[in-house]
Amino acid sequence: MTEETLHIDGINITLFKSTRAKSLNITIKPFTGVRVSVPKTISFKKAKSIVEQRMDWIKKNLPRMQKAEDLFTVFDWNTEFKTREHELVLVQSEKGVLRATVRNCKIKIDIPKGIEISSNEVQVEIRKGIERAWRKEAKDWIPNRVEELAKEHSFSFKQVAIKNAKTRWGSCSSDNNINLSLHLMRLPDYLIDYVILHELVHTKIKNHSPQFWQHLDQVSGNARKLDREVKDYRIEIY
Repeated sequence: MTEETLHIDGINITLFKSTRAKSLNITIKPFTGVRVSVPKTISFKKAKSIVEQRMDWIKKNLPRMQKAEDLFTVFDWNTEFKTREHELVLVQSEKGVLRATVRNCKIKIDIPKGIEISSNEVQVEIRKGIERAWRKEAKDWIPNRVEELAKEHSFSFKQVAIKNAKTRWGSCSSDNNINLSLHLMRLPDYLIDYVILHELVHTKIKNHSPQFWQHLDQVSGNARKLDREVKDYRIEIY
């Protein structure tokens, strides 16, 4: 057995064996709930005992997860959702496999009969499909835009990588490789340009000194205002 579900004080807790875990680790995340990675060296029986001892901590932190879930959109059969180039299509399927496919400008989610669309597994699969669409759009559009802005403002960089970063919109390495989040595709064009220019300026100035902001202001115009606008957006899907 590689997975086991506990029901303690009305809380569902999933234990799963992990080949990577060196110690027992409890995580609480929106739509995935309470999950416990158990090293091969610890039995489920022992893990259950440890979890029972940590229930006060779990109960203390659970409301945070539930509050985060309340902020998220819960997709249903009537939800209309579009990215720049893709439309979400929810289909009730006779097949027993929950699956997201992204092609022909559609984010198609096959939902087997018998599975509630409001369930965590369906909601997670929908978000995965949307992120795949954003990744495709980002790879098709962002590197070209970086090239254009770099040429326009006389910047040079090595490579552009698109990542599923959820804590920052972009970064620039010490050797001028630029990493940009696929979630930029949720922003209007002028803010995407601002984030790209922000990282391009870092190819010349590796800090956020007054000199950096002055240079960024020259190429983007009113950089501080644009920076505040970007911060008003959340990276997570809502």
